[in-house]
Amino acid sequence: MRRNVLFLALAFCTMTAQSALAQSELGLKRAGVAIGIVSPENLDAAFGFGVFADLGNLTPQIGLEPRIDYWSQSESVFGGGKFSVRDLTIGARGKYFFPTSNPKLRPFAGAGLGLHMLNAEVEIVDPFSGQTMTAEDSSTKLGLDLGGGFAAPLSPRTDLLAEIWYGIVSDFSQFSLRVGLSHVLGS
Repeated sequence: MRRNVLFLALAFCTMTAQSALAQSELGLKRAGVAIGIVSPENLDAAFGFGVFADLGNLTPQIGLEPRIDYWSQSESVFGGGKFSVRDLTIGARGKYFFPTSNPKLRPFAGAGLGLHMLNAEVEIVDPFSGQTMTAEDSSTKLGLDLGGGFAAPLSPRTDLLAEIWYGIVSDFSQFSLRVGLSHVLGS
């Protein structure tokens, strides 16, 4: 009896996986660049930039996008020192494109995961000796991205993207507004 149930479960999973693969259109479709404003938790806003790729669709409405993003922020601290933070993120997002009557405007909502390679450094000047003391710390943290936006064609091969994302990262959660261009690869 157990063997029959196991066999039926395996057959069902195999048929479901084949159906999902038949609907997917994975492959490098587009590449793009993005710039934006990043507002990390407890810091002033920073300029950010990144690159991304469109790897096609997992299903007719869900697209897959790997990405690399970077931002850096420096602030003065009391007593003439400086505090700076950098974040290099490597991640992937899934985007659900909502069906619309206007095929030129494609709104989406998405979620994804990212590895945030954070680096923080502080420099403090000793007021008595004038020497500069520094301390630095680096860590890699997993983050969850939630957001949305829209894509609209600028030309037959180039799209404009406008996005809003909130990255949930331990001690460095961040809100970002991005604008980007993606270009079709190949012919």
